[in-house]
Amino acid sequence: MKTKQLKQIFKASALALCLSTSMSVFAAAQPKDEIVAVVDNSVILRSDLDQSIAEITHQLQAKKQTVPPVEYLQQQALEQLITRQAQLEQLKRYNVKADEKTLNDAVLKVAKDSGYSSLEAFQQKLDSAAPNTYASLRARIAEDIALQRLRQQLVTSRIQISDQDVKNFLNSPQGQAALGNQVHVLHVRVSGNENAVKVAENVRKELANSNDAKALSTKFSTKDIKVDAADMGFRNLSDIPDELAARVAPLQVGQTTELISVRDGVHVLKLIDRKGGEQKAIVPQFQTRHILIQPSEVVSPENAKQMIDSLYSRLQKGEDFAVLASTFSNDTGSAANGGSLGWVSPGVMVPEFEAQMKATPKGEISKPFQSQFGWHILQVTDTRQQDMTHEVQERMARQILGERQFDTELDSWLREIRNNAYVEIKDPALERNKK
Repeated sequence: MKTKQLKQIFKASALALCLSTSMSVFAAAQPKDEIVAVVDNSVILRSDLDQSIAEITHQLQAKKQTVPPVEYLQQQALEQLITRQAQLEQLKRYNVKADEKTLNDAVLKVAKDSGYSSLEAFQQKLDSAAPNTYASLRARIAEDIALQRLRQQLVTSRIQISDQDVKNFLNSPQGQAALGNQVHVLHVRVSGNENAVKVAENVRKELANSNDAKALSTKFSTKDIKVDAADMGFRNLSDIPDELAARVAPLQVGQTTELISVRDGVHVLKLIDRKGGEQKAIVPQFQTRHILIQPSEVVSPENAKQMIDSLYSRLQKGEDFAVLASTFSNDTGSAANGGSLGWVSPGVMVPEFEAQMKATPKGEISKPFQSQFGWHILQVTDTRQQDMTHEVQERMARQILGERQFDTELDSWLREIRNNAYVEIKDPALERNKK
């Protein structure tokens, strides 16, 4: 097996240990008290290492891949456990946790994959095989979910994508293909003897004034020179070979590429026309203002509810929304503008706010409602349908570029926290395996 492939197995084991491993392997681990390594304020036990090796071996065997020598397995498994423990220390620092709903859904998925329709039946089966196995599995899945969220937050914050990066991508063949853009291209290939390049130059000059493929072929073909000209019609850039697509993408309509010399002849392409993807992104927007009352050290949740109810009552009696928002709203950014949030698109606000915004008729005031930020009252002052095609395209480009950078930044972040962690390997044999 190639080393790179094996490292991918170790990486998968470290990132999603519980979700990708069979129930039987997890339940088979036996508790031992021997400490094999210290990582910051935590320890790695012999049982942790044995279980990790068993899980990795199980995955390799399931993929029908060769299991490497035990010394190599131990070394790689221990290194992954150390990196995982260093990440768990970061969880404590940032206080990232899995919420109950996400955790229950993840455990239920494992249960269903194992043939059980309920968490209760799954728990009974696991604990009948070994006491507290279900609790251990649930704790490990909770860790995996929290680690995934931590990585998403911290690694994403390291990714820097400039406006120029977005522009360059959208203008590239890959970006044009992602947008569904199509090009109408005339393709000419000149082949034959040593005069092919000279003939191709003349063809290129002729293309400035002609789109007639058949006429070009007839005019320039001779006994020794063959000119194949074809009108390719409209097609997606993704359907054109990458090398040719890269040359066509920056052309303006009517322009030709430079001569492209390859083994089968000299090629030249002309861009006859271009058209963008047909689908427009027309989205509803809501001109919205709101008042926010947040619980705090001096305002209890009960008092916050009483305050928002009082403000709602005053609004119902005709008091000015902007004045009350400026005076009482805890959202200082919008309060200075009478509570105005400007034009709000779907997907921008938290779900509770968006649901109320969509359900509130223009000109009316919503009843008080609660979100993670506190208690709100909102008013929709106007609505419109807005063409957000350009913004959607830019957002898509940032997402694609971000996904491309994520794995690189993740590896960099993992190396950093591993190198910054205090690590002491207690087992001399494992220390020797590193060397």
